[in-house]
Amino acid sequence: MSTQTRQRPWRSASAFDPSRPTFGGLVVRYLLLLLVMAVSVGPFLWQLSTSLKSRTEDIYGANLLPQEPTLDAYGRVADVIPIYQYAWHSLLVAVAVVLGNLIFATLAGYALGCIRFRGKAVVMAILLSVLLLPGEVTLMSQYLIIQSLGLANTLAGVALPTIVGAINVLLMWTACRGVPESVLDAAIVDGANTWQRIRHVVWPNVRGMASVVAVFSFIGAWDDFLWPLIVLSDPAKYTLTVGMSYLQSTFSADPRVIAAGTVIALVPIIIVFAFMQRVFFRGVESGGVKG
Repeated sequence: MSTQTRQRPWRSASAFDPSRPTFGGLVVRYLLLLLVMAVSVGPFLWQLSTSLKSRTEDIYGANLLPQEPTLDAYGRVADVIPIYQYAWHSLLVAVAVVLGNLIFATLAGYALGCIRFRGKAVVMAILLSVLLLPGEVTLMSQYLIIQSLGLANTLAGVALPTIVGAINVLLMWTACRGVPESVLDAAIVDGANTWQRIRHVVWPNVRGMASVVAVFSFIGAWDDFLWPLIVLSDPAKYTLTVGMSYLQSTFSADPRVIAAGTVIALVPIIIVFAFMQRVFFRGVESGGVKG
């Protein structure tokens, strides 16, 4: 073997690896990561610290850790508003919205992604045009429809307009397009009807995207403030976000109680994402046809 074709030992040991960042690159990456964490997590930590501080501590000081931690602010929140009742209302609305989006968005995604029919392009254009409109534009028409159905001032009226979202339909349509037509044709040859194809062929392959739809639908329904404020007029039927507005007026001079209410409203979202994150990320990354 000639010296020209012989591998040089220094190239295998110390060759430049473009995938390995330099020391300066690592520093920049960690600085950017800290900046993103400060912007995203910082306000929540400040709210949590404020809610745990006593009345004698300065909430605007540089000290983030409470010197005398107390849960007094959380107790005052429960004394002012029926927080457990409002949380139950929000949970009912969120569960209805999640189930509705999972069922109807999956069916619509299957129809758009796996079935050929006339007018599909028109339906897709309508869905895309809905995404271009801000939600505030359709509030009045939605309220008139809910009022005509006799659902004003009800939790059903709060959940109905968001029972299926255009963006969720498009997400499920994207997932259903990944199912090969040959597999669906084989299921038809085997005698499977529409529901059997959806259950045994389509659903195992779109569960990952369905978990994304479920998480986003829950967060959107739980955090929604404007629409429940318009529909609900009886304080006994308020959702948690609308009920928390009482804290702004009753305890406007005490940010500790307002911060405590904010933390209480965030806890269910953190719990849901903590339990769903494994399914969430595994479903998004998973590929291939199952079932």
